[in-house]
Amino acid sequence: MKIAIVTAFPPSKVTLTEYGYHLVKHFAIKEEVTEIVLITDHTLEEKQLDFPTNNCKITVKDCWEFNSYKNVFSIYKTINKEKPDAVLFNLQFMKFGDKKIPAALGLLLPMLLKLKGIPNIVLLHNILEQVDLDSAGFTSSKLMQKIYNFIGTTLTKFVLQADYVAVTISKYVDILKSKYNHDNVVLIPHGAFETPPEPSYVLPKGPKQIMTFGKFGTYKKVEIMIEAVKEIRKRTNEDLEIVIAGTDSPNTPGYLNAVKEKYKDVPNIRFTGYVEEEDVPVIFNDSAVVVFPYTSTTGSSGVLHQAGSYGKAVVLPNLGDLAILVKEEGYRGEFFEPTDHMSLANAIESIVVNEEHRINLGKLNYKAACSLPMGKIVDMYLSHFNTIIDCKKSKKQLIGNI
Repeated sequence: MKIAIVTAFPPSKVTLTEYGYHLVKHFAIKEEVTEIVLITDHTLEEKQLDFPTNNCKITVKDCWEFNSYKNVFSIYKTINKEKPDAVLFNLQFMKFGDKKIPAALGLLLPMLLKLKGIPNIVLLHNILEQVDLDSAGFTSSKLMQKIYNFIGTTLTKFVLQADYVAVTISKYVDILKSKYNHDNVVLIPHGAFETPPEPSYVLPKGPKQIMTFGKFGTYKKVEIMIEAVKEIRKRTNEDLEIVIAGTDSPNTPGYLNAVKEKYKDVPNIRFTGYVEEEDVPVIFNDSAVVVFPYTSTTGSSGVLHQAGSYGKAVVLPNLGDLAILVKEEGYRGEFFEPTDHMSLANAIESIVVNEEHRINLGKLNYKAACSLPMGKIVDMYLSHFNTIIDCKKSKKQLIGNI
């Protein structure tokens, strides 16, 4: 099977880059996949293809750019020329741009390919019905929220023209099926990027690292975590280091620099900046706790699955999507109220002062991650692709017989 995968890909900094990397990595080792056409965004550096391919040919076509009005044409033209057996889109609503028109045009591609007769599946990481537009940094205006929701509903209808739309949370399946009356929506879990050998759960010498990982400034705010650790330091003799791993959200440039300035007198805070793929294991392995200082959610969490892969205890906001994910996939953690730093302090403290509890949570999360490795997730996509292709062959034979 020759598969085209439309995704951002390292060294790109566009959203879902890391997920795209691991999707391609695990497709490339499947025996039935003979070639992958990687349809990705332009980068000055070469793409990071540093993984085994099991004789699978990888053809890189960096034919689109974030916020370009031409993406819909360049991607469609590339797919038409390459003639893959099937296409997988790794999408969310702002995948092709944070400007309305380029973002919207890119989301027309699944419908255009369906009209062309090219089998395609859309992995949709978020749905607008479950995004708090204010908390997520889009708009606080009620009028603009109504406009965004109207546009989102319209674009969702276009995306649903794909052969299948895969979402990572069961609630999203129910919402899309009931609202849009489509039966081509399927649940395919997020999956764990890697499943390393089970860790020892022993922490490195030195302060216990309270770590958060991501792109910050919109609905991911690190101030609450800093305030929580300050509170724990007052209560206990625990030696704690605050580790903020990642960068600003594209919507909030300068956010982390402002936080650095605000908390310059607080000791033992480390801002790592962008974390390269090879440094991710170190960041997680050295951490005592992984914290999710979110005020809203926009879908399944890749960071949660990574934390599970490395056997880490987690502290999560008491929010709908994450709570559902924890229940469905077997992850465990301490919960806190999203805007209450004292609640967060209690949650972190319950882990860092209790070694047995920390290790038990880490073991449960490692077990949850191992139950849904990315290889199993890729098998689900291949199964759906085969269903689409077989169905099209049957239709052709039927027409031929007539």
